[in-house]
Amino acid sequence: MTRSEGGRGAGAGTGRGSNSAQLRRYNERIVLQILRRAGEASKADLARAANLTNAAIGAIIQELARDGLIEEVGKRHDGGRGQPATMLRLAARGAFGFGVRLGRAGIETVLVDFSGRVIGRSAHDMILPVPDKAIDIIRRDIESLHELLSPVERRRITGIGLAQPFNLGAWLRELGLPAENFKPWDEVDVAAALEKATRLPVFAENDGTAAAVAELFYGLGRHEDDFLYLFIGPAIGGGLILHGDVVRGRTGNAADVAVMPVQPSRLASAPRPAGAWDILLTRASLGALARHLTPGTGLRPSRSDLEQAIATGRVEVEEWLDDCIDALTPSVRASHALLDVPLVVVDCDVDGGLLQRLLARLQADLEASAPEARSAPRVERGSFGQDAGALGAASLPMFFNFSPRAAILTGGNGSTAANGMIRTEEPLHT
Repeated sequence: MTRSEGGRGAGAGTGRGSNSAQLRRYNERIVLQILRRAGEASKADLARAANLTNAAIGAIIQELARDGLIEEVGKRHDGGRGQPATMLRLAARGAFGFGVRLGRAGIETVLVDFSGRVIGRSAHDMILPVPDKAIDIIRRDIESLHELLSPVERRRITGIGLAQPFNLGAWLRELGLPAENFKPWDEVDVAAALEKATRLPVFAENDGTAAAVAELFYGLGRHEDDFLYLFIGPAIGGGLILHGDVVRGRTGNAADVAVMPVQPSRLASAPRPAGAWDILLTRASLGALARHLTPGTGLRPSRSDLEQAIATGRVEVEEWLDDCIDALTPSVRASHALLDVPLVVVDCDVDGGLLQRLLARLQADLEASAPEARSAPRVERGSFGQDAGALGAASLPMFFNFSPRAAILTGGNGSTAANGMIRTEEPLHT
């Protein structure tokens, strides 16, 4: 079974429904979180930060070291009397997770270690095929990546994270995709099908929320507890981090910025909305850029095609950027007014210098339009670029198994073993 939550904080009392075992596991996750943020720490450092006794922290360190989740990295000499302190850190190969980014226009599968480093990947740039074919592609990719681990390391697999738009069959007209390809997906429980095909637990989340989890777990979230996260890909996705927690909302669609109302685009390439308002996805997405680069052709430029257009300074890129910022600025202003977060993190599926220009213009527009007595939020670049979606997916089993905040996520229906990891060396073949 999974390690469950217990208590409200390190050293908290055993409130209703909790017990000493749950509290100990919660405190173990607190220690892992401290090490993730600090990089390295001594036993005394951990005891102070977690508000635990030396005896309690010693038992936790012993347990985590036995599970292979932390390791010693040498001694710290402070120049004072006494023995130098033994320094500890997370063991990068103490746990592993698969991540599957399932999108309308591609499938990507990665294998990451406990530090968030991508060990291997497989990507397919294609319009999403029928479910059976897509699940088989993912199964074969996972089998191939599985071979990158030793037999001992395979026992440390925490599961599969699945990141996908919750409504794969929606917004196809805005994205220029054929509706017939996506009708079968409305009837499929993708997480259950993937779990059956691989015999690994699957933790499913909205793709924007998953990318925000990666930023929280491995990126800026190690130092920032409150931010709105935006990812500009074929569509635009979002996630919300408050007080170091992921906010999902009742249906898992919190921070679904793609459907925020905006004025219609002035670009001739944009589809006309049915009513007086359009949605942000139509204007602030790479799908909109691709459509503007190839108007009326039905062609779908690849990521490399988009980056080439950006690098060569095509006028269509500048036209789209103007339109994107014009829609994005009021959307971020509205979000800031409602949420009062100090930071907006923006990442993108392509680069070529585009994202830095977008960030600078967005920051300038937010500052110029800030209302009286209110400051604009900071705008910062995300940590992972085109890896954000897949790494976000791979972060889900890590987050669920090892974060003290993990109760906020409810996706996936697989179970894990006592130490939050899969204890099996069985092959993944069906």
